[in-house]
Amino acid sequence: MDKLSLYTNGNLDALRDRTDPLADQAVVALIQNPELNSIMNSWDQIPGDLPQDWPLELLNFLNFYQEIESKAPVALLKNGQKFFQEKGDLYLAMLGFYSLPYCYAFADGAEVLVRSNRIVNQIGERLGETGSFLLELFRPGAFFTNRVAYWTCAKVRLIHAFSRYFVERYARDWNPDFGKPINQEDLIGTNLAFSLMVLRGFRKMGINLSTQESTTVLNYWHWVGQLMGLEVQFWPVTAKEAFELERLIRKRHLKYSEAGHTLISALIKFYEDSIPDPVLSKQAESIVSFFVGEEASKALGLNQTLSIQGNLLGLLFRFTGFQTYGGKKDFRSIENQFRANQLEQFGKVLQVQLPSLNRS
Repeated sequence: MDKLSLYTNGNLDALRDRTDPLADQAVVALIQNPELNSIMNSWDQIPGDLPQDWPLELLNFLNFYQEIESKAPVALLKNGQKFFQEKGDLYLAMLGFYSLPYCYAFADGAEVLVRSNRIVNQIGERLGETGSFLLELFRPGAFFTNRVAYWTCAKVRLIHAFSRYFVERYARDWNPDFGKPINQEDLIGTNLAFSLMVLRGFRKMGINLSTQESTTVLNYWHWVGQLMGLEVQFWPVTAKEAFELERLIRKRHLKYSEAGHTLISALIKFYEDSIPDPVLSKQAESIVSFFVGEEASKALGLNQTLSIQGNLLGLLFRFTGFQTYGGKKDFRSIENQFRANQLEQFGKVLQVQLPSLNRS
């Protein structure tokens, strides 16, 4: 079905007022039973037998994942995981240099992010957790022989719902014009940042992708979107649909905001302080500006002080990868290097965790 007719201002306005009821109801139950958060954080995956004395809203949320497992599109998942096996190091690079800055350029969505002290003050840890999330999604066998990724998606979905809960109840400066916190349009935009923007980033570096590869990535994130609470009837399944949807969202929301400027400033400073390769660290702002483009750079207040040629930047990223992995790059080597970097930087391997709740 051609989805282009769905991409109207009226439909997207309606999505800004819709969130994720299944996760929102589960979070209310967790707020009322904070001891369950600690139990759930100890899980490696969602147990097959759930405690039946837990709140019904929480059981409904967890049962969703047990029921959807039988619908896993195995052939698609294998193709997506093969793509990541071959290009996962560059995929992770695009996460930091393109996907996240792209999200920060959308003013209303950035208002939620900036209200998290962890994102501003511990941006390295937050970036590391997002990288760990991505690795779990593309782990070979994820969703069909390895069930851990379901729990990873569920935790991120609950974290979004916790954010909505606390912003709506305690952020006195929240402007209703922003829409609901982490609403359906923002969720779709974030999914586009992790899929369409990554594909664009590859092409900006002169890396040719086949139509099949692009379609595989978009459809992989259609599956992930279902697990993350997106209303996937709006999710694009072709490159043309993705192009048109992103263009409309960009036209609606790409603009300067203090929130976006605060977020991008923290991210650039982290890169300048932590990236070991001086060619990348000293030009972090210019590299981000190159990827997000002139319009988003203006919205973020970025300066591109260095004229960058995409094919040369692609060669630099690939050379850095060759230095790191030699000729044996695969998922395991990418993950091992990622974990080693985290141990060196933070003294631990970062994982997505539900927030600790203390009863007052």
